[in-house]
Amino acid sequence: MTARLYNGMKSIDLPGKSSGLTEQISKEQFVIFMSNLLKGNADEKISIIMRMIAKTGGPLKGKQIQEFTEDLITSVVHVLSYRKELKGWSLENTRDSSSGVKALASELLSELKLPDGTKPVGSQLLETNFDQSVVEDWVYRVPQISVFLSVVIRQGLHVLHSLPDQTNDILNLVPHCKGIKGRGVVSLFDIPAIIYINSHLPAEMQHKWQLLFSSRIHGESFSQLCAHIVNKGPCLVIIRDLDGFLFGGFASHSWEVKPQFQGDNRCFLFSVFPTLAVYTYTGYNDHYMYLNHGQQTMPNGLGMGGQRGYFGLWIDSDYGKGHSKAKPRCTTYNSPQLSAKEDFTLDAMEVWAVGDVPESAGRKGKKSILDVDPQAQALLEMAGKSRQSEGLREPMEEDEEEDDES
Repeated sequence: MTARLYNGMKSIDLPGKSSGLTEQISKEQFVIFMSNLLKGNADEKISIIMRMIAKTGGPLKGKQIQEFTEDLITSVVHVLSYRKELKGWSLENTRDSSSGVKALASELLSELKLPDGTKPVGSQLLETNFDQSVVEDWVYRVPQISVFLSVVIRQGLHVLHSLPDQTNDILNLVPHCKGIKGRGVVSLFDIPAIIYINSHLPAEMQHKWQLLFSSRIHGESFSQLCAHIVNKGPCLVIIRDLDGFLFGGFASHSWEVKPQFQGDNRCFLFSVFPTLAVYTYTGYNDHYMYLNHGQQTMPNGLGMGGQRGYFGLWIDSDYGKGHSKAKPRCTTYNSPQLSAKEDFTLDAMEVWAVGDVPESAGRKGKKSILDVDPQAQALLEMAGKSRQSEGLREPMEEDEEEDDES
């Protein structure tokens, strides 16, 4: 990426001066480069980006654009980690980012369109030539490219990084992470996936993620899952099946145990591995999210999209089993089959509250009768009865210190 920044600066032609006689970057080239890239119009920005992709200029092959995009995402992860701007996430408590870099680059490249509107895919994409107008259209429609360049320059080179009015676009690029510190758990998410999924959340929910449930911490139990996620506000569910596929959904409302569909059209399903993608509602029906437990007449489990017995994403109350049915697509979210097999076996699961957890879910929420009445607790102990709920309830980690912020 350093070489690409250099090539971009060298591409600045100064009136009356020949930049080819020296390898050094002049002050004027540096200033114009930064100004054009951070504040310039589309024409000013795209000519520099074209030279950063390939210093020769001219039409670009898809493979060259792919390599630039992967370098850019890798640099963003590196810069945020080096500057301690991952807000409690780290390369140690998340999945290896290398596969996430390729998955995010592939998702961004899927927006490359030829002048006739067709989108080349796979090996065809890599060999296709794209002219400047196509690349300009792509950069305009894929805001992550400009945002990532801004991160590399502002945070990496510390240029204009301290101006608050200039950093709104990168303020919530990564959400604050709560609830994973000191637990020795590696999240199912990687940094590129966190950045991408977070950008699809409602703006007021992008500032913080808090771990509510992890099967590796809380055990493989549907009742434990329900106990940790019900009435905790909007949240993200992520699942890994035994084949290594990673996928999940965003629930826009607090989960409630009831035999009806709930949520609204902000809900979506997503895939993290082997592909990274978000699938939003189609308007076909309102089967956004469903959670039921302990009933004989209705399906018991957690589901999103599709219909009862044929969900886009389903975790059975007989914990460990699930399905992702889509022939050819989920009616609610237009998502394909997310798991490797239609009926899958669950390997691991996490649920993250996003935004501010409702006050009623925190310490100010309803207390156990044993918390309210210590005499009741004493009577139980005198009778030789143990507290069945002891050890099952965990304090919310709202007050956890800001991880890695110092």
